[in-house]
Amino acid sequence: MTRTYDVIVIGAGSVGVPAAWAMARSGLRVLVLDRFASPGQGSNKAAIGGIRATHSEPAKIRLCLRSLEIASTWQQVHGDNIEWRTGGYAFVATSPREEALLKALLQTQKASGLDIDWHDADGLLERIPALNPTDLLGGTYSPGDGHCSPMLLSHAIYREAVAAGAEFRFHETVAGIDRAAGTVRGATTDRGSYEAPVVLNAAGAWAQQVGAMVGLDHPIQPDSHEAGITEPVAPFLDPMVVDIRPAPGSANYYFFQHATGQVVFCITPSPVIPGFARDATSAFLPMVSRRMVRLMPRLANLRIRRTWRGLYPMTPDGAPLVGWSEQLEGYLMAIGLCGQGFMLGPGLGELLDRMVRHDEREEDVAILEELSPERTFVGEAALK
Repeated sequence: MTRTYDVIVIGAGSVGVPAAWAMARSGLRVLVLDRFASPGQGSNKAAIGGIRATHSEPAKIRLCLRSLEIASTWQQVHGDNIEWRTGGYAFVATSPREEALLKALLQTQKASGLDIDWHDADGLLERIPALNPTDLLGGTYSPGDGHCSPMLLSHAIYREAVAAGAEFRFHETVAGIDRAAGTVRGATTDRGSYEAPVVLNAAGAWAQQVGAMVGLDHPIQPDSHEAGITEPVAPFLDPMVVDIRPAPGSANYYFFQHATGQVVFCITPSPVIPGFARDATSAFLPMVSRRMVRLMPRLANLRIRRTWRGLYPMTPDGAPLVGWSEQLEGYLMAIGLCGQGFMLGPGLGELLDRMVRHDEREEDVAILEELSPERTFVGEAALK
């Protein structure tokens, strides 16, 4: 007997789980399919936990402002300790190029509702005394941003989704998307068939393979990013610190001190490392440690506990693809999150729910236009 749902979600990760939660809360019958053993086992488990609205594009700013609202109030509303900390984000400038870029973004960021300002070197050092003052020109600081445990928040949202009525089927690989007369009819897996008028592709790094099932070539290429975590130490750092100056082998790097006292860090490789490789490398630690210690000398003696790599499903311009297919009715995309799925997911999940129910708000229209899968790719996001 074929089971019938209102929505089938492919992927139980950073987008699929929050989307299922939002849709189930609205009374929709939701089925989530994932080939892994439990939620968040694709790219989500490699996230470092930062949630920022400090972006260069209005759509991502507005979505992440909602994600921040959800995460920062989670314990108060739902009772789960997700190790949330509102420490802010600081983008530092050590050259006129970085200063000009960060200042130029302020108008768009403020117009989109972000609480952010430029601080000169002395002002930034007041907020982050551990920074190396040498060459420091200043930076932008957004106090409302923060971080938490990706595992704890993701699993908490999963539990809420199940409680709201969403059904999850793990260890189940999607083999095809059923369609007739240009319309979605459901999905077939290695274990059965399911009917639904809507299929949401939220497959992260594997979104291109899902698109190929319906003859669509999604412009998404995963690449590998490496991260690490130190031993816990006494609190000394509140915000996430982001250094966007390029260096040999890397475009930028960022780090913060978790609520548990551990310092978590990540680097953006340059050139990119395309593909699905997720094994830790020997090149990462020497590269990132030199950069981090130069910016914050007191990090020099911290011991590293472990490193890991995750996948960033990248689009040509560094922005997600969110919207309905023009070629196949009922096929919905929320793909190409460019390594920002964890921070965009909660806000994006609610937007996807409104799309399925055809109850979009006025502000949704501008977001969907900006993130349209049919857009022409011009340039790249300034803060990816």
